[in-house]
Amino acid sequence: MTRCFALDLNTVGYGSAWDLQKRLHSLVAEGALPSVLLLVEHPHVYTLGRRGSASDILATPEVLDQKGVEVHYVDRGGEVTYHGPGQLVGYPIIDLRAWGGGPLKYVRALEDVLVATLADFGIQSESVERPTGAWVGDAKIAAIGVKVSRGVTTHGFALNVDPDLSYFDQIVPCGMPDGKVTSMLALRPDLSDVRPVIPVLVRHFARVFGYTVEWATLDSLLQRSQLASPAA
Repeated sequence: MTRCFALDLNTVGYGSAWDLQKRLHSLVAEGALPSVLLLVEHPHVYTLGRRGSASDILATPEVLDQKGVEVHYVDRGGEVTYHGPGQLVGYPIIDLRAWGGGPLKYVRALEDVLVATLADFGIQSESVERPTGAWVGDAKIAAIGVKVSRGVTTHGFALNVDPDLSYFDQIVPCGMPDGKVTSMLALRPDLSDVRPVIPVLVRHFARVFGYTVEWATLDSLLQRSQLASPAA
């Protein structure tokens, strides 16, 4: 089985995580690293993808400042979404050519990971014949937005474990004016922490993608990439 490194970065600002994604993307594309899965929580932030518009953010700049919400325009697909505390965000940096699938197969695999993870917590969700992501009834519980460059992925998925859902009221989530969102906490009141979800999600990620997952630190990963680079 192919190896994949997983990094649990806890809480990281969106800009720092995006810079790290780009750095790791180059290393994976150059063959200095195998696939990597970054797992993070972000402080409050709205991100707009390539189809996003500033009008999709309903809050005024003053309200955004008051609530401490950053805004980032990014190069993933999709429109606007929210990230914040209590939401488990995953950034897989995967060489799709080595994995053996294209972008559509990749997105479907991410949906399978999310649906299986939720099922392990007794939450029935679905993705078939729905807009991209995982849905419970007519409410989205997990979003997906990705980019593929040089055959390698960036960006990824966001699973609502126990975020403050009121932050979604200030945007048109994923370009759907009537879109509803929910969380694992809303469906499982005893679940109020991201931490127990991480090992379950990683287990399903390994199974769906066919990886042997090895936990790593950022320092050890970057050191490994230096040793594997042609210049080393």
